[in-house]
Amino acid sequence: MTDRQLPYAGETIHYGYRTTEAGVAAIAVSDCGVAAVLLGTDRDALRRNLAEALPGADLIGDEGAASATLDAVGRHLGDPAGEAGFDLDLRGDAGELSVWEALRGIPAGETRSYGALAKEIGTGITAQEVGAACAANRLAVVVPCHRVLKADGSISGYRWGVHRKRRPLAMEQAA
Repeated sequence: MTDRQLPYAGETIHYGYRTTEAGVAAIAVSDCGVAAVLLGTDRDALRRNLAEALPGADLIGDEGAASATLDAVGRHLGDPAGEAGFDLDLRGDAGELSVWEALRGIPAGETRSYGALAKEIGTGITAQEVGAACAANRLAVVVPCHRVLKADGSISGYRWGVHRKRRPLAMEQAA
């Protein structure tokens, strides 16, 4: 494996869980900030998914070590239109990072199509590459890939399930 495949090699990352309206959130915190927020229903499956999402990391299940950050992320998942209030540890290639930054620039309650976001980024990135970066996003709701829709405005696939994509969109539009 290359360093690209093991971006967290040798790092200790603490994780814990918070129950949200979208299900259970597995939240991983590195020394740099929140490295992953994964959604699901089964804690064991989420733990395995964290290991896959953070290859090479030494994952320590320790709610106490990062409880303030875990609580802040949990609050943000319940109010995605509000300010996050925690640091992020974003790691990816240049294209992914540009997409994730653009996603964070979409105001709560608004959406973009994959193609429109690609045009906004303006580096020659394609709509398909925007979709791939959204699929690679390890930070559910925090990096708001739920705000990206198909060109016709319909909801397409979502890493954590389309039903989970609808919830933050509805909460943001109601805020």
